[in-house]
Amino acid sequence: MAEVLDIATTPNPDAMKYTVDRHFDEMFNIVNAEDADQNAFAKAVFTAGGVASVFGTANFVTITRTPDGDWGAIEAAVRAAAADHL
Repeated sequence: MAEVLDIATTPNPDAMKYTVDRHFDEMFNIVNAEDADQNAFAKAVFTAGGVASVFGTANFVTITRTPDGDWGAIEAAVRAAAADHL
């Protein structure tokens, strides 16, 4: 069960960087929910709604939200995805 260790802003106000305590097996950049079927972590994050893309590499993931995306719901989805899929 992995945990989110840190959350940081990025230069893009619609993107946040989540550092986790495990490494992803491989880099991924998924830009819509339909393409997330092969990645359980990303698929779980997209369920929050308001997610435009999920980029993961090393021990962090950057989530970009849509204009109506709710950071509270997205953060909860990232934490649950880390616990369930890493």
